[in-house]
Amino acid sequence: MRTKEPGMAKRKGTLELVRPDASDAPNRRNRINFFELAYQRIEDLLVNCELKPGRSLTVQELQTITGFGRTPVHNAVNRFAADTLIVIRPRHGLQIAPIDLARERMLLGLRRDIERTVVKLAAERASLSHRNQMLHIERVLKEKRDTLSLAEFNALDRRIDALILAAAGEPFLEHTLRPLHTLYRRIGFIHHHYMPGQSDLGGTVDHHLAVLNLTANRHAERAVAAIDALVAFVDTMFDAMETGIDPSLLDCSIEPLV
Repeated sequence: MRTKEPGMAKRKGTLELVRPDASDAPNRRNRINFFELAYQRIEDLLVNCELKPGRSLTVQELQTITGFGRTPVHNAVNRFAADTLIVIRPRHGLQIAPIDLARERMLLGLRRDIERTVVKLAAERASLSHRNQMLHIERVLKEKRDTLSLAEFNALDRRIDALILAAAGEPFLEHTLRPLHTLYRRIGFIHHHYMPGQSDLGGTVDHHLAVLNLTANRHAERAVAAIDALVAFVDTMFDAMETGIDPSLLDCSIEPLV
Protein backbone atom coordinates (compact mmCIF):
# COMPACT_ATOMS: atom_id res chain seq x y z
CA MET A 1 0.00 0.00 0.00
CA ARG A 2 1.34 3.43 -0.94
CA THR A 3 1.50 5.96 1.85
CA LYS A 4 1.22 9.67 1.46
CA GLU A 5 4.45 11.54 1.64
CA PRO A 6 4.84 14.04 4.51
CA GLY A 7 3.30 17.39 3.68
CA MET A 8 1.00 15.94 1.01
CA ALA A 9 -2.11 15.91 3.16
CA LYS A 10 -4.19 18.99 2.73
CA ARG A 11 -4.96 21.02 5.78
CA LYS A 12 -8.58 21.80 6.35
CA GLY A 13 -9.51 25.38 5.59
CA THR A 14 -6.53 26.00 3.31
CA LEU A 15 -7.54 28.22 0.39
CA GLU A 16 -6.75 26.61 -2.94
CA LEU A 17 -6.35 29.02 -5.81
CA VAL A 18 -8.12 28.03 -9.02
CA ARG A 19 -8.65 24.35 -8.19
CA PRO A 20 -12.14 23.61 -9.52
CA ASP A 21 -13.90 20.42 -8.51
CA ALA A 22 -14.83 18.19 -11.40
CA SER A 23 -18.41 18.13 -10.14
CA ASP A 24 -18.69 21.87 -9.53
CA ALA A 25 -19.79 22.83 -13.05
CA PRO A 26 -20.97 20.61 -15.88
CA ASN A 27 -19.33 22.49 -18.73
CA ARG A 28 -16.98 25.36 -19.52
CA ARG A 29 -19.72 27.75 -20.64
CA ASN A 30 -21.61 27.40 -17.37
CA ARG A 31 -18.37 27.87 -15.40
CA ILE A 32 -17.68 31.13 -17.23
CA ASN A 33 -21.23 32.38 -16.75
CA PHE A 34 -21.28 31.49 -13.05
CA PHE A 35 -17.87 33.08 -12.59
CA GLU A 36 -19.02 36.38 -14.12
CA LEU A 37 -22.22 36.33 -12.07
CA ALA A 38 -20.31 35.55 -8.87
CA TYR A 39 -17.82 38.31 -9.67
CA GLN A 40 -20.59 40.87 -10.23
CA ARG A 41 -22.39 39.81 -7.04
CA ILE A 42 -19.23 40.15 -4.93
CA GLU A 43 -18.44 43.48 -6.60
CA ASP A 44 -21.90 44.77 -5.61
CA LEU A 45 -21.31 43.64 -2.02
CA LEU A 46 -17.93 45.41 -1.98
CA VAL A 47 -19.26 48.63 -3.50
CA ASN A 48 -22.18 49.01 -1.10
CA CYS A 49 -20.03 47.89 1.86
CA GLU A 50 -22.16 44.88 2.74
CA LEU A 51 -18.77 43.22 2.70
CA LYS A 52 -17.24 45.75 5.08
CA PRO A 53 -13.65 46.88 4.51
CA GLY A 54 -11.42 45.05 6.98
CA ARG A 55 -13.84 42.14 7.48
CA SER A 56 -12.42 38.65 7.77
CA LEU A 57 -14.37 35.69 6.43
CA THR A 58 -13.96 32.29 4.82
CA VAL A 59 -14.58 31.22 1.26
CA GLN A 60 -17.41 29.06 2.55
CA GLU A 61 -19.05 32.11 4.12
CA LEU A 62 -18.68 33.99 0.84
CA GLN A 63 -20.35 31.09 -0.96
CA THR A 64 -23.27 31.29 1.46
CA ILE A 65 -23.56 35.08 1.11
CA THR A 66 -23.50 35.03 -2.70
CA GLY A 67 -25.35 31.78 -3.29
CA PHE A 68 -22.69 30.56 -5.73
CA GLY A 69 -20.63 27.39 -5.61
CA ARG A 70 -17.01 26.76 -4.78
CA THR A 71 -15.40 27.17 -8.21
CA PRO A 72 -16.97 30.47 -9.33
CA VAL A 73 -16.40 32.02 -5.90
CA HIS A 74 -12.76 30.85 -5.79
CA ASN A 75 -12.14 32.24 -9.26
CA ALA A 76 -13.78 35.54 -8.41
CA VAL A 77 -11.75 35.76 -5.20
CA ASN A 78 -8.57 35.21 -7.19
CA ARG A 79 -9.41 38.12 -9.45
CA PHE A 80 -10.30 40.42 -6.56
CA ALA A 81 -7.07 39.42 -4.85
CA ALA A 82 -5.12 40.38 -7.99
CA ASP A 83 -7.05 43.67 -7.98
CA THR A 84 -6.01 44.27 -4.31
CA LEU A 85 -9.63 44.36 -3.15
CA ILE A 86 -9.49 41.07 -1.24
CA VAL A 87 -6.52 39.76 0.73
CA ILE A 88 -5.98 35.98 0.74
CA ARG A 89 -4.47 34.74 3.99
CA PRO A 90 -3.45 31.07 3.55
CA ARG A 91 -4.94 28.87 6.29
CA HIS A 92 -6.72 31.94 7.69
CA GLY A 93 -9.31 32.65 5.00
CA LEU A 94 -9.92 36.05 3.44
CA GLN A 95 -9.98 39.69 4.41
CA ILE A 96 -11.80 42.46 2.59
CA ALA A 97 -8.98 44.94 2.07
CA PRO A 98 -9.36 48.03 4.30
CA ILE A 99 -9.77 51.32 2.46
CA ASP A 100 -6.61 53.44 2.36
CA LEU A 101 -7.82 56.92 1.40
CA ALA A 102 -4.31 58.23 0.70
CA ARG A 103 -3.57 55.33 -1.67
CA GLU A 104 -6.90 55.56 -3.46
CA ARG A 105 -6.53 59.30 -3.91
CA MET A 106 -3.08 58.74 -5.40
CA LEU A 107 -4.44 56.07 -7.77
CA LEU A 108 -7.07 58.55 -8.96
CA GLY A 109 -4.38 60.18 -11.11
CA LEU A 110 -3.70 56.80 -12.74
CA ARG A 111 -7.40 56.35 -13.41
CA ARG A 112 -7.59 59.80 -15.04
CA ASP A 113 -4.67 59.10 -17.36
CA ILE A 114 -6.07 55.74 -18.48
CA GLU A 115 -9.63 57.08 -18.82
CA ARG A 116 -8.36 59.82 -21.12
CA THR A 117 -7.04 57.20 -23.54
CA VAL A 118 -10.14 55.03 -23.22
CA VAL A 119 -12.66 57.80 -23.89
CA LYS A 120 -10.63 59.13 -26.81
CA LEU A 121 -10.54 55.68 -28.40
CA ALA A 122 -14.23 55.18 -27.67
CA ALA A 123 -15.15 58.46 -29.37
CA GLU A 124 -13.07 57.51 -32.40
CA ARG A 125 -14.04 53.83 -32.65
CA ALA A 126 -17.60 53.60 -31.34
CA SER A 127 -19.93 51.69 -33.62
CA LEU A 128 -23.48 52.82 -34.35
CA SER A 129 -24.69 50.31 -31.77
CA HIS A 130 -22.31 51.67 -29.12
CA ARG A 131 -23.37 55.23 -29.81
CA ASN A 132 -27.06 54.30 -29.72
CA GLN A 133 -26.60 52.65 -26.33
CA MET A 134 -24.72 55.67 -24.96
CA LEU A 135 -27.45 58.05 -26.05
CA HIS A 136 -30.12 55.75 -24.63
CA ILE A 137 -28.40 55.69 -21.21
CA GLU A 138 -28.01 59.47 -21.45
CA ARG A 139 -31.78 59.82 -21.93
CA VAL A 140 -32.51 57.54 -18.97
CA LEU A 141 -30.12 59.50 -16.73
CA LYS A 142 -31.73 62.80 -17.75
CA GLU A 143 -35.24 61.49 -17.13
CA LYS A 144 -34.38 60.02 -13.72
CA ARG A 145 -31.81 62.61 -12.65
CA ASP A 146 -33.78 63.88 -9.65
CA THR A 147 -35.22 60.55 -8.49
CA LEU A 148 -32.34 58.14 -9.09
CA SER A 149 -31.31 56.06 -6.08
CA LEU A 150 -27.67 55.36 -5.33
CA ALA A 151 -28.12 51.67 -6.17
CA GLU A 152 -29.76 52.54 -9.50
CA PHE A 153 -27.01 54.98 -10.36
CA ASN A 154 -24.28 52.44 -9.57
CA ALA A 155 -25.98 49.88 -11.81
CA LEU A 156 -26.05 52.40 -14.67
CA ASP A 157 -22.49 53.49 -13.89
CA ARG A 158 -21.28 49.92 -14.33
CA ARG A 159 -23.05 49.74 -17.71
CA ILE A 160 -21.52 53.06 -18.77
CA ASP A 161 -18.02 51.88 -17.86
CA ALA A 162 -18.48 48.58 -19.70
CA LEU A 163 -19.96 50.28 -22.76
CA ILE A 164 -17.18 52.86 -23.13
CA LEU A 165 -14.55 50.16 -22.67
CA ALA A 166 -16.26 48.01 -25.30
CA ALA A 167 -16.34 50.95 -27.71
CA ALA A 168 -12.64 51.63 -27.09
CA GLY A 169 -11.89 48.03 -28.06
CA GLU A 170 -8.66 47.56 -26.09
CA PRO A 171 -8.75 44.61 -23.65
CA PHE A 172 -5.56 45.64 -21.84
CA LEU A 173 -7.14 48.92 -20.80
CA GLU A 174 -10.25 47.08 -19.65
CA HIS A 175 -8.25 44.79 -17.36
CA THR A 176 -6.42 47.78 -15.89
CA LEU A 177 -9.46 50.01 -15.36
CA ARG A 178 -11.90 47.41 -14.02
CA PRO A 179 -10.58 47.36 -10.42
CA LEU A 180 -10.18 51.15 -10.40
CA HIS A 181 -13.83 51.54 -11.35
CA THR A 182 -14.78 49.30 -8.42
CA LEU A 183 -12.60 51.29 -6.02
CA TYR A 184 -14.15 54.63 -6.93
CA ARG A 185 -17.69 53.31 -7.18
CA ARG A 186 -17.24 52.29 -3.53
CA ILE A 187 -15.76 55.69 -2.63
CA GLY A 188 -18.80 57.31 -4.25
CA PHE A 189 -21.13 55.05 -2.29
CA ILE A 190 -19.48 55.90 1.03
CA HIS A 191 -19.43 59.61 0.21
CA HIS A 192 -23.08 59.83 -0.82
CA HIS A 193 -24.40 57.34 1.74
CA TYR A 194 -22.47 58.22 4.90
CA MET A 195 -21.26 61.80 4.60
CA PRO A 196 -23.77 64.33 6.00
CA GLY A 197 -25.41 66.48 3.35
CA GLN A 198 -23.90 64.57 0.40
CA SER A 199 -26.81 62.36 -0.67
CA ASP A 200 -27.60 64.42 -3.78
CA LEU A 201 -26.41 62.64 -6.94
CA GLY A 202 -26.92 65.61 -9.27
CA GLY A 203 -23.25 66.48 -9.60
CA THR A 204 -22.01 63.00 -10.45
CA VAL A 205 -24.96 62.41 -12.82
CA ASP A 206 -24.20 65.63 -14.71
CA HIS A 207 -20.54 64.67 -15.17
CA HIS A 208 -21.52 61.26 -16.52
CA LEU A 209 -24.06 62.85 -18.87
CA ALA A 210 -21.30 65.03 -20.34
CA VAL A 211 -18.98 62.06 -20.90
CA LEU A 212 -21.74 60.01 -22.56
CA ASN A 213 -22.93 62.79 -24.85
CA LEU A 214 -19.50 63.90 -26.02
CA THR A 215 -18.27 60.34 -26.57
CA ALA A 216 -21.41 59.31 -28.47
CA ASN A 217 -21.13 62.38 -30.70
CA ARG A 218 -17.44 61.75 -31.43
CA HIS A 219 -16.11 64.91 -29.77
CA ALA A 220 -12.94 63.17 -28.61
CA GLU A 221 -11.03 66.11 -27.16
CA ARG A 222 -14.08 67.48 -25.35
CA ALA A 223 -14.84 64.00 -24.02
CA VAL A 224 -11.31 63.87 -22.59
CA ALA A 225 -11.93 67.23 -20.89
CA ALA A 226 -15.19 65.83 -19.48
CA ILE A 227 -13.27 62.88 -18.02
CA ASP A 228 -10.85 65.31 -16.38
CA ALA A 229 -13.81 67.14 -14.85
CA LEU A 230 -15.36 63.88 -13.61
CA VAL A 231 -12.13 62.74 -11.97
CA ALA A 232 -11.64 66.18 -10.40
CA PHE A 233 -15.17 65.88 -8.99
CA VAL A 234 -14.32 62.49 -7.45
CA ASP A 235 -11.16 63.99 -5.99
CA THR A 236 -13.22 66.53 -4.05
CA MET A 237 -14.92 63.65 -2.23
CA PHE A 238 -11.65 62.83 -0.52
CA ASP A 239 -11.34 66.27 1.08
CA ALA A 240 -14.39 65.74 3.26
CA MET A 241 -13.83 62.01 3.80
CA GLU A 242 -10.26 62.39 5.06
CA THR A 243 -11.44 64.45 8.02
CA GLY A 244 -15.12 63.63 8.39
CA ILE A 245 -15.58 59.88 7.87
CA ASP A 246 -15.74 57.41 10.74
CA PRO A 247 -12.51 55.33 10.44
CA SER A 248 -14.47 52.16 11.25
CA LEU A 249 -16.27 52.56 7.89
CA LEU A 250 -12.89 52.23 6.17
CA ASP A 251 -11.72 49.34 8.34
CA CYS A 252 -14.31 47.54 10.45
CA SER A 253 -11.58 46.09 12.69
CA ILE A 254 -11.23 49.61 14.16
CA GLU A 255 -13.55 49.96 17.13
CA PRO A 256 -16.03 52.79 16.49
CA LEU A 257 -16.33 55.66 18.94
CA VAL A 258 -19.49 55.65 21.02
